[in-house]
Amino acid sequence: MSSAPEQQARRRTASGEPWADAPATATVWPGSPQPLGARHHIGPGGVEGTNFALWSAGAEAVELCLFDDDGNETRCPLTEHTHEIWHGFVPGVRPGQRYGYRVHGRWDPWTGARWNPAKLLLDPYARAVDGEYALPPEVYGHVRDWPQPHLADTVRDEHDSAPYVPKGVVVDSALGASADAGDEWIDDRRPKVPWPDSVIYELHVRGFTMRHPDVPPELRGTYAGLAHPAAIEHLTKLGVTAVELLPVHQFAHEDHLLRRGLRNYWGYNSIGYFAPHAAYAASGTRGRQVGEFREMVRALHAAGIEVILDVVYNHTAEGSEFGPTLSLRGIDNRGYYRLADDPRRYADYTGCGNTLHVVQPQVLRLITDSLRYWVQEMGVDGFRFDLAAALARSMHDVDMLSPFLAVIAQDPVLRRVKLIAEPWDVGAGGYQVGAFPPLWTEWNDRYRDTVRDFWRGALPDVRDLGYRLSGSSDLYAWGGRRPYASVNFVTAHDGFTLRDLVSYERKHNEANGEDNRDGTNDNRSWNCGAEGETDDESVLALRRRQLRNLLTTLLLSTGVPMLVAGDEMGRTQGGNNNAYCQDNEIGWVDWSLLEEPGWRALFDLTSRLIALRRAHPVLRRRAFFSGRAYGPEGLRDLAWFTGSGEEMTEPDWYAPGATVGMYLSGRDIPQRDARGEPVVDDSFLVLLHADHRTGRFRLPGPPWGQAYELLVDTAREEQDAEPGTVHPAGESIEVPARSVLVWRVLP
Repeated sequence: MSSAPEQQARRRTASGEPWADAPATATVWPGSPQPLGARHHIGPGGVEGTNFALWSAGAEAVELCLFDDDGNETRCPLTEHTHEIWHGFVPGVRPGQRYGYRVHGRWDPWTGARWNPAKLLLDPYARAVDGEYALPPEVYGHVRDWPQPHLADTVRDEHDSAPYVPKGVVVDSALGASADAGDEWIDDRRPKVPWPDSVIYELHVRGFTMRHPDVPPELRGTYAGLAHPAAIEHLTKLGVTAVELLPVHQFAHEDHLLRRGLRNYWGYNSIGYFAPHAAYAASGTRGRQVGEFREMVRALHAAGIEVILDVVYNHTAEGSEFGPTLSLRGIDNRGYYRLADDPRRYADYTGCGNTLHVVQPQVLRLITDSLRYWVQEMGVDGFRFDLAAALARSMHDVDMLSPFLAVIAQDPVLRRVKLIAEPWDVGAGGYQVGAFPPLWTEWNDRYRDTVRDFWRGALPDVRDLGYRLSGSSDLYAWGGRRPYASVNFVTAHDGFTLRDLVSYERKHNEANGEDNRDGTNDNRSWNCGAEGETDDESVLALRRRQLRNLLTTLLLSTGVPMLVAGDEMGRTQGGNNNAYCQDNEIGWVDWSLLEEPGWRALFDLTSRLIALRRAHPVLRRRAFFSGRAYGPEGLRDLAWFTGSGEEMTEPDWYAPGATVGMYLSGRDIPQRDARGEPVVDDSFLVLLHADHRTGRFRLPGPPWGQAYELLVDTAREEQDAEPGTVHPAGESIEVPARSVLVWRVLP
């Protein structure tokens, strides 16, 4: 049994040295259990101060710890305890005040109890964080160097962690209610791009601008840098409608990386679900990062670009039972985390050491409060949920009626924003592509694998390709879901860049310091004849052609396309397919590529394809194709052709082949405009030819079309070399090896 707070302050450390007596205690009024976190406001009697509230079901005592600029600590016992929430109002505490908690209770890891008041804990609801985690031995709740390492997590460490951990920061609550001189976040200021019209651009806040020559040096790598006109200009020229930001929640670096002189770059190691990561702020970390993030969102919105956050609610930076004690573990380990049958251990469905216990009401509240905060007070437009299957588990199995999914479906705020699932985790039964309910879209890795295999010549037939190009109806045509449930991608942050996909057949992750053991070996890549960098111009030309093929396929497929920052201009990571710890030139976008004609041409083609997609609703369908004949001519909304120009029959889908033609009819789009009028568009014929030999294709005659205008020929480096070339129906066209030809059908 732990002693009372004032007695605990006099405990001896593990080394035998007594703690200094706690500093004088500030005045604490009862305050309120709602809302959780730190809320600065005018309290009873018109007194300015801050209300603090922390949930901990099993704690025996809680101390609020306030820190001055010199690091001196004042401990304030929170004696009020309402519905498992410890709370108090501290007069005089204003925005900018740094704080943390010490939570007292039993130390009994064998039953999952890991309270340790020697460890300063970050408020899970902290709106801002000051400082970075260094992870010396003092921040661990257990004795790391215990003579019996397998029992180390059972021995409590008594060293004070406060000098070594970041602190939460009280933020002006008025900023949360409004932004920009009282102008609230309101829907008509958001771009509100419909799902079918969306083109997502995945980027890293830091890596996107670190090497940008037109972003001022002091702003590179920050929220303000992403808001700079030079950064936004690239996005608008490209034509994307949304940026999907790699994690911007406050995160910590893993100990094994710090010991190797590396850092967590991607940020999938969250510790503060309300706080913008402080290291990305140019304006400072005493709460100013909150305003800087908001201004970034507003700048992107003004350019018509939505902001989607990649969020990591499946686990935290505290890791396994041998990880540090930074926040939730020390507040209520059994309440926040899923424990294994042996409560000393964690149920790990994430591969990161722990899993948040989302079926617990308070954990579910933490997540949904966080999501609503980012929507309502920070202005974001949606979320991509890392390892979303872990959030959808009820007790053990993935359950599409789980509490998390049920709460999201009925929440009046969250059900209106963009929701993207990474539909898998590492646990049994965790692969759930196609299984999430309506309202959700999903990263479609089936699309990624099929398109990669087609262009490297590894598909046995084209059955799967047909589904992927037309919206993956085999996965999503149920329960009212639509083609835009499929977020199509060929590359993501995790894996090869697009250029590396056609330049390497093996990963080259030596810089990560793990003897090239990390990262996947299933890359489905082809190096076009040489591994890595080469001076062979024929190889380089083929690689650029393959990039054009992949981008054209992606941007003309039905569904929502997602690009990765830099792929549109040939960014390389030197073959590293797991650059999670490469906060350097390996992971950053190289803007000098735009000065090279070949890569500039790739950017121009990407921008042109996005514009083509935006201009034609037949390329952004809101309903699945039926494939049925309609009208007196017997046309179908979707038709498929063999390499010889004949309509495909059932056996053709099973035959080995590297050529497929896709006819998209604009005459029968099941969609109406705002006035209720039918939407009519041009029709298109897209021919994908992955064979290494030149082929021939006979353009379909009536009723399919009278003539065909060539819009894109990926065999060409410069697409405007012969604009508007027209071919009559029935003509036999030479098809260059490994190319995509896109025609507009002329009636």
